Amino acid sequence: MTDRFPLAQLPTPIERLSRLEKALGVGPLWIKRDDQTGLALGGNKTRKLEFLIADALAQHADVILTAGAPQSNHCRQTAAAAVRAGILCELILGGAPPPDPNGNLLLDGMLGAKLHWTDRERRLETMAGIAAERTKAGMRPYVIPYGGSNGVGAQGYVLAMKEAVVQMKEMGIAPATMIVASSSGGTQAGLALGARLYGYQGRVIGISIDKGERGPERYEEELAVLANATAEVMKVPMRLTADDFHVDYRFLGAGYGVVGDVERTALRLMAQQEGILLDPVYTGRAFGAVLQGEKEGPGGVLFWHTGGAAALFAYAKDVME
Repeated sequence: MTDRFPLAQLPTPIERLSRLEKALGVGPLWIKRDDQTGLALGGNKTRKLEFLIADALAQHADVILTAGAPQSNHCRQTAAAAVRAGILCELILGGAPPPDPNGNLLLDGMLGAKLHWTDRERRLETMAGIAAERTKAGMRPYVIPYGGSNGVGAQGYVLAMKEAVVQMKEMGIAPATMIVASSSGGTQAGLALGARLYGYQGRVIGISIDKGERGPERYEEELAVLANATAEVMKVPMRLTADDFHVDYRFLGAGYGVVGDVERTALRLMAQQEGILLDPVYTGRAFGAVLQGEKEGPGGVLFWHTGGAAALFAYAKDVME
């Protein structure tokens, strides 16, 4: 396991969604509050960034580069982590700058990140070019992939599963299913590896936010590669295969970041029944899947809230339709 740069307020709590259970006539439902990790409004990327920032510092990096969508939760938390570490941060965002920065984009600017805009399809190419320019100028750039999802970053969610297993034992609960939004893959890959390492016997189901089934290059195979890269970094002999992963592709809707009835229903129910704010892209879609899918069974369901509520402000019209 690599070193860790402390950023998160841990452990995050597990809470019971009692009012939602009553409203839906199901249960038990639990929520793991990784929206409360603390760094710049919190979220799941903070756990990954503890390891990524430590690795960057070990390599004497003086500028962090990463990429994402204009409302990327990962970019916002990366910018904040760079501030805590005393490193410059540059963000490569897909699209064109809006006339009025809002949500995560507003926070990126407040955190002092330098923003670069490019076509969505050219973000990685643009980031590589900027890294080369910084190296040529005598700087030491450290590139973080989408979502902080590589073998270094995913360690954060291996340990998050260990944390949850301890909490569940202390609380005397045993949810048969854990559900989490899955996109860049580091969170689900880390949880799956952690489940094997620390004895969680239930299923970890990733709700695909932006990846449909693609035949021979399935998302499950990508998750296995990522989990095994994480195992190598942690120096554990365990290896996973695509068959060890459960991904639900039924809730892709009209595409990434497009709010539909599934997300609106989930956002309003969680807010009006529990006073908890989901985000319109990831947790809104993933909890919408919980509402329409597997809500009950032996031991119930634990939903991982991965944060992102800052994006609500940029999606106000879509959310309130």
